[in-house]
Amino acid sequence: MAEKTIMLACSAGMSTSLLVSKMQAAAKEAGKDYEIFATSASDIDNQLEHGHADVLMLGPQVAYMQGDVKKKTDKAGIPMTVINMQDYGMMNGKNVLATAEELLGDK
Repeated sequence: MAEKTIMLACSAGMSTSLLVSKMQAAAKEAGKDYEIFATSASDIDNQLEHGHADVLMLGPQVAYMQGDVKKKTDKAGIPMTVINMQDYGMMNGKNVLATAEELLGDK
């Protein structure tokens, strides 16, 4: 079983799929056992309800949802942030993973 689970959410869950791959490669290189997955913004409630994440990261294109999602993640005790737009655009999995680890307190 993975040490921690990192959920990325975007409009349809598709644009974050490549970023998930880059983050998984960075985690493997660092010797970390994380489950990292992408989902659509419309599936966030379902994922939170079933406890499928230790941290939630929103894609920049759904940053407008941050206020509403933050209320839900605070209630669930899950840290949450919006992915840095430059790291997202460059698909910089290493930097995004580092941000997730900071939220998890693993850095």
